[in-house]
Amino acid sequence: QVQLVESGGGLVQPGGSLSLSCAASGFTFSTKFMSWIRQRPNKPLEWVSTIATDGTTTYYKDSVKGRFTISRDNGKNTLYLQMNGLKPEDSATYFCKESSKLDTTGWDKRLGNWGPGTRVAISS
Repeated sequence: QVQLVESGGGLVQPGGSLSLSCAASGFTFSTKFMSWIRQRPNKPLEWVSTIATDGTTTYYKDSVKGRFTISRDNGKNTLYLQMNGLKPEDSATYFCKESSKLDTTGWDKRLGNWGPGTRVAISS
């Protein structure tokens, strides 16, 4: 069974940095695209970034390009998101999720197994 556990969230000031991690198990990590998805309070899920199976190709939402970096360690079954230059609008609960291809829309927490997420709050 797919298990995903996100960590690394917290409260930081605008302009600060956070590094998120996602520990994955229950599937062959190296064969799946991995994504970070976020959800602001009372808002739908929002795709943030995706990394291809071998880590050589990455995709980002326009608003985070140049500030966020997604990476993965297939030997450790772990996904990462380095977030720099954080803005208040980045405040959300961040989830990681596996997929078989790049999906920038259509994420639904009723489909598949989701982790608890990690909360990121940006405030002065």
